[in-house]
Amino acid sequence: MAELVLAAATPHNPLLWRAMNDPVPDDLQPIAANFARIREAVAAHEVDVLVVIGTDHVRQFFYDNSPAFVVGKAESYHGTWENEVRTFGMEYVELAGHRELADEITGRTVLPETIDLAVSLEWRLDHSYVIPLQYVRPELDLPVVPIHTNASMPPVPSVRRFVALGEHLRDAIERWDSDARVAILTSGHMANDVGGPRTFAGSPDPDFDEAAASWMRDGDLEGAIRVCSDFQRLLEAGCMTYQYLNAVAALAAMGGRPADFAEVTPSRFASSPFFLWGSR
Repeated sequence: MAELVLAAATPHNPLLWRAMNDPVPDDLQPIAANFARIREAVAAHEVDVLVVIGTDHVRQFFYDNSPAFVVGKAESYHGTWENEVRTFGMEYVELAGHRELADEITGRTVLPETIDLAVSLEWRLDHSYVIPLQYVRPELDLPVVPIHTNASMPPVPSVRRFVALGEHLRDAIERWDSDARVAILTSGHMANDVGGPRTFAGSPDPDFDEAAASWMRDGDLEGAIRVCSDFQRLLEAGCMTYQYLNAVAALAAMGGRPADFAEVTPSRFASSPFFLWGSR
């Protein structure tokens, strides 16, 4: 059977890509070092395929079609979008898909009982997928199964649905008849506000960041569920804070055990999540 050997959570802020050019500015060196830590872990665990959980930023999925969870089944993926290349200096990328694992995750012909999943055979990936991959696996040589979570356009799925997603991914990977070594890479935010006076001016809610880091550090899945069930509390922490739930899915996929590394790194933009679980 296949083995889930690693899970990680990183930021995907495109301003980091624009700012972290060589030489990396002093205040962003801790972020570069944490991306390097996860990059080295992926290499050390000899990962064969990556399940990449992100949140499309109203590019591929809009209000004419806004499913809660989408699994990519394409043979290949193109990223990113023109405005992200123009504005942030990002690069276009081409990625191989992994249809066999995507089929396993979606139940092949019958949806899994634990969670409803939509599928997409045509998908253009935005920065929430491209940036983590370029930092964590710059060779872009591993096939991917992208998963979109609607963490931005209400009504959003509850935190328990993100937990169900993580648990289902673990179960699907472990029953897959393959000798592949699989990693889950998620991206999102800590407290983060976009579009108002708190935009990219440091953390808008350090108290939330501290609590959210402790759930990962302590393996406190129930604590994460309790607080993140309060949508208003997350909204107070920032309009994009709900994307933190992508990291909660990773915590659930790893059985709710404490992360081997958990750090919320401050920066000139916003606090950046870095959580890592390896095989034991």
